[in-house]
Amino acid sequence: MSEAVTRATATHPGLLASLDPLLREWLPRQRWFAGKGRPVTGFTLVAATDLLPPDRSPALLHLLLRAHQPDVSAQGAVSHPGDCYQVLVGIREALPPRLAPALIGHVTRGPLAGRSVYDALYDPRATAVLLEAARTRARIGGLRFEGDGRQRIREGLVPRLMTAEQSNSSIVYGDTFILKVLRRVVPGTNPDLELPLVLSREGCPRVPAPAGWLLADLGGPDDRYVLAVLQPYVRGATDGWELALRELAKGEDFTAQARALGRATAEVHTALARALPTATLGHARARLLADGMAQRLETAAQAVPALRPYAPRLRQAFEALTALAADGRSWTAQRIHGDLHLGQCLRSPSGTWSLIDFEGEPSKSLAERRMPQPTVRDVAGMLRSFDYAAHSAVPPAPDWAAACRAAYCAGYADAAGRDPRAEPVLLRAYETDKAVYEVLYEARHRPDWLPVPMAAVRRLAADALP
Repeated sequence: MSEAVTRATATHPGLLASLDPLLREWLPRQRWFAGKGRPVTGFTLVAATDLLPPDRSPALLHLLLRAHQPDVSAQGAVSHPGDCYQVLVGIREALPPRLAPALIGHVTRGPLAGRSVYDALYDPRATAVLLEAARTRARIGGLRFEGDGRQRIREGLVPRLMTAEQSNSSIVYGDTFILKVLRRVVPGTNPDLELPLVLSREGCPRVPAPAGWLLADLGGPDDRYVLAVLQPYVRGATDGWELALRELAKGEDFTAQARALGRATAEVHTALARALPTATLGHARARLLADGMAQRLETAAQAVPALRPYAPRLRQAFEALTALAADGRSWTAQRIHGDLHLGQCLRSPSGTWSLIDFEGEPSKSLAERRMPQPTVRDVAGMLRSFDYAAHSAVPPAPDWAAACRAAYCAGYADAAGRDPRAEPVLLRAYETDKAVYEVLYEARHRPDWLPVPMAAVRRLAADALP
């Protein structure tokens, strides 16, 4: 991929050199930075665009930066160009107190010397520029704002940054639209825009239809990035995780909600299968799938000693999948959500469920995220999410989880005409793989949560007994 630098206005000599020391300190502290645990040794400037000119206050600079980090797997820890990040930099002579949490640093040299730079997504004056550019379909340097002409974007909607921790950043405009700004970006077709557009064309009401989107087109066929997606904001909606925990705390039954969520999931899957090509998961592909699951189990067991006693029985889930495929069993694979859990679902005040965030697992490559897969992978993710919610209660409520899991599958069958539990071998393999992933994640990042997936591991291992 070429590293061409595009600008809407004149090049700032020494811009990156002046920002480099500040960004090295600031970037690794961000929730959305993917390279934690490894120092940043430098940057490549992929693109820089003035959205508000340097003589304004605030000035607004759009950057695409490739962070250099040492490759810990290589001898000598060789530094190499790594992930590309989108950063909107606000520039002011002095930062008002309300923007103090957004501070990147004070520039001491170069074209911005003597000025303060900050994360501009915290600044309503800056984020209003993004909505206006989307409304007018602006083209600024290599940035293109495009949209669906059927949705009108009004002027003057007041922006506010959502402060919940997430792997990207979201800005709400007047309770009418929400702009999801991708932080770590890769060139190519991003499913977070691709699949909602497909579902909109199919008339599927379960996913908010994109009203606009921001692209970076840097000149080459492999230099097109999806940077942000603007969708209708579901006013008064509650995400499924918050709703489940709230109902659990009150001792309320959640099965009706779980069943409705199962129907919503099935409707999305049905629309995607209707609109996009499907594939057959036969013996060769099933074996590759099971081998990958087994390898992830071995890696996790090496890293988490508590998992090791259960590994032989867990492995049986993957061996059973391979054996069934060898006997001639095949499955349909299609485009799916790819990272489905309660936090990726919204319930409107009217009781309607919507699915959001089709980006897939950020740790996987774009090609992997766009690969057709069995729908039970999404189902397994949701079943594990019910389990997580139940074990977040005090005391844990495994019977609540079991009832929700059953209701969700029944709701799915209502809409799809087939029950995910009718594929027990495939479903168990995916749920086991998900639980193993959770064990490794929690051991590394949230040790206090490790008992939650370990409870699932014990259950899944017990199910494997003769």
